[in-house]
Amino acid sequence: MNELKKLADDAELYARKEIEKYGLPSMFHFDLSLEKGICLAEKLNANPDLVRAGIALMDLKLGEAFRNGRQSEHVRLSSDATKEFLLNYNISDTVKANIINSVEAHHGKIAFSSIESEICANADCYRFVHPKGVFFYFTTLSKRYNDFESIINQIETKLNEKINIASIPIVKEELNNYYKVFADFIKISK
Repeated sequence: MNELKKLADDAELYARKEIEKYGLPSMFHFDLSLEKGICLAEKLNANPDLVRAGIALMDLKLGEAFRNGRQSEHVRLSSDATKEFLLNYNISDTVKANIINSVEAHHGKIAFSSIESEICANADCYRFVHPKGVFFYFTTLSKRYNDFESIINQIETKLNEKINIASIPIVKEELNNYYKVFADFIKISK
């Protein structure tokens, strides 16, 4: 087995253990973004193992950060944990930088350094714009909030955030249709 495939397998296992421990992101959302990311990697001739590793590690510390009231720091915490994790693998500095960029750029705050990091951010958009992701997010939020308005506002926030991060043409085309439908439903709901 090559080192990058082993790294991607180990990253996925590490992420699943963190999700089991902290509950975030949901396993459903994790699997949805992983599935979409692998499909995009194949369509765009990107390295699927880099994409798998990036997706697995991008929200690695989200659950822990949320539990500790530090959700806004989850990208930095995930990046720090990723850097430590990568020390265990014999991979090039370029590959390390690519994986770290996948973690740090998935909220659209910094530029993508590769097609793989762009795919990771776009795969993350499916969690909050694709119908499967939105409906699952609704059920998750209904356990967190007691009032409908808070749920709708949170869904609207994530919907708008993620549609603005979508940058790959085939992703934008697919998600824009869903976005319009959900934006209309939200408007009616308010």
